[in-house]
Amino acid sequence: MDDINNLVVGYNHNFNNFLSATGIGIWNWNIQTGSLTFNESWAKITGHTNKELKSTSMSRWSTSMHSDDSIKAQDILSQYFNGDIDYFECEARLKHKSGHYIWVNILGKIVERDEDGKPKRMIGSHRDITERKKNEEQIVITSQLLKESEQVGKLGGWKLDLKTDDLFWTDETYRIHETSSEEFNPTVDAGIDHYLPESKAILIEALHNAIHHGVGYDLELEFYTTKGNKIDVRTTCSVTSEQGIPVQLTGVLQNISDRKVNQRKLEKTNIDLKDANSALKISAHYDPLTGLPNRSLLTGIIDKALLKASSNKNYVAVVFIDVDGFKKINDVHGQNIGDELLKKIASRLKRELRKGDTLSRIAGDEFVAVIDELSDPSEIDFILSRMLKSVSATLVIQKKLLKVSASIGVTFYPLDNVSPDQLIRHADHAMYTAKQKGRNRKHFFDIEKDEAVKHHNEKLLRIGQALENDEFLLYYQPKVDLRTDEVVGVEALIRWQHPDRGLLEPAEFLPVIENHILGVEIGRWVINTALQQLQCWLSLGYDLPISVNISSLHFQHTDFVSELKKMLEQYPNLKKGSLEFEILETSELKDIELISSVIGDCNQLGVLFSIDDFGTGYSSLTYLKSLPVNFLKIDQSFVINMLTCSDDKAIIQGIIELAKVFNLKVIAEGVETPEHAELLLSLGSYIVQGYGIAHPMPARNILTWLTTWKNKPCIIDASN
Repeated sequence: MDDINNLVVGYNHNFNNFLSATGIGIWNWNIQTGSLTFNESWAKITGHTNKELKSTSMSRWSTSMHSDDSIKAQDILSQYFNGDIDYFECEARLKHKSGHYIWVNILGKIVERDEDGKPKRMIGSHRDITERKKNEEQIVITSQLLKESEQVGKLGGWKLDLKTDDLFWTDETYRIHETSSEEFNPTVDAGIDHYLPESKAILIEALHNAIHHGVGYDLELEFYTTKGNKIDVRTTCSVTSEQGIPVQLTGVLQNISDRKVNQRKLEKTNIDLKDANSALKISAHYDPLTGLPNRSLLTGIIDKALLKASSNKNYVAVVFIDVDGFKKINDVHGQNIGDELLKKIASRLKRELRKGDTLSRIAGDEFVAVIDELSDPSEIDFILSRMLKSVSATLVIQKKLLKVSASIGVTFYPLDNVSPDQLIRHADHAMYTAKQKGRNRKHFFDIEKDEAVKHHNEKLLRIGQALENDEFLLYYQPKVDLRTDEVVGVEALIRWQHPDRGLLEPAEFLPVIENHILGVEIGRWVINTALQQLQCWLSLGYDLPISVNISSLHFQHTDFVSELKKMLEQYPNLKKGSLEFEILETSELKDIELISSVIGDCNQLGVLFSIDDFGTGYSSLTYLKSLPVNFLKIDQSFVINMLTCSDDKAIIQGIIELAKVFNLKVIAEGVETPEHAELLLSLGSYIVQGYGIAHPMPARNILTWLTTWKNKPCIIDASN
């Protein structure tokens, strides 16, 4: 008997080990009492231990099931209890101890009933199928994506079993044929019959080679869909063989009608372009209206004239001729009259040139003459006079009397020692000057003046490179309230750290960019750099407002306010008044109403304004009356001389009184000595800046200076 008991115990032990190894949870449910017992694996599935779930009941277990699955499980259980199904089985999500849900397969069967035949006890199992469900979900997603990709790419698939002749089509293959699996039974013969005769012959041969020789194919063919629509398709085939014998063909079928339509259009366009190019080659170098050389031929003609002039040591004149009043005639009388007029003008101009000279038409009513072998530039005067006279004569075109004139610009090689294209441009500039001076005249290109322009442009280019290379930096000059010795802000002053010339003051480069778009770009850089510095100081616990000088061109730029708003949005922690703009009173602010509106918009963004160098311009009262500014800055020229010049002192007193009338604060620049500070205090001007307070300095020195000033504020001499 003991041996039998030992055998049973051993068997149970081995069986439990087996269940533990498989991870299958076993449960025993007393249906009438609701109590639930289980093995260790059952608890582990949801991340628990037997001890944690010792008092678990079926009702508690049910609450851990996902609400969507609980209803389904109850329905299946009811069917089982009613005898509609032989056993209970469902898949449901159970809440894991860590909070997430896991999928389990639940199996159960009634093993005991009471005297009335009602279910009394039920046993079953739980098996973790989370990984399987994830895989199934991935398969569904992948399948869906594949179907969507096929539909977007109009790309279907097919498979032919050569052993059974079974042909399989994907959904997109049916769609390409404009049918469905319910309407059409795909077979090789039925599929081939849809192709156009030429395509059908190609496909039959390709299929024969695939089936009998294992050779795949990739073809572009034409066929009719089941609804009679003609389409272009690409069909491919790959062969699967066993022991060298083809057993299966697989491939894709793609609707390429759109691409083929575009391809055919492109082919036609290429043919048209080829024909057009042939025509262009014939007239590549000549103007079709006048028969004169065109711009492309003109450059070569000038090149040859320059070479000859270099050898013979003589001059070449490049003459740019523009017909005055041609556009009006063309608009009033029509293009036909205009064309006839141009042809007659071309003929008359050419007649005034010497043999060997060249006249070309480069655009519209613009002509260029090349007059070479001149021993002296003055030899051209007679020719130019005749050209002007020939154009300004009254011309008869289709019984209409037409009157025009010409503006002529001239430059000479080698006095103007540049390339052919530049010679044409210089002559064009001279022509424009002649037109500005009243038309029907000639003007010679001013080489010396052009050199100055070129030098200015070179400076602009170098300043643009400096901005790109990050060679600019900001210095900061403190502003102090004389009543309290408090530092109330700093003015940002741009400097150029030139790699060759060292640190350059603004006077070295700002005048060059005045009224140039580059000034706007540098203005944007200054504002952004100042905002970055404000944020840096604020993060270190220093609230130090910065004032920035703004050019009139930048301030009146269309996007000024919107660009400023975007910059400020990057620094949401900055306080109102942290940024101040200084506008020179001498700035060219044409539209006061517009400027006032812009300042108002900037005020809404928390930006303050001051009028700089006040008293040096001619619009002071207009500005004060119309512009919603906050400060007036007295120009340093008045402050520096106020100790010795009673007029300057009186001007300062007047500015201070004006500021009181308009409720504005005054800032005095140019404070260099204690005497300046004392006199300003007595006059009622308290906020000052100047060398007597501090020289402009790099941002890295400001905090050190602040500590020194805080410990011992004083007005020191200019040697600091």
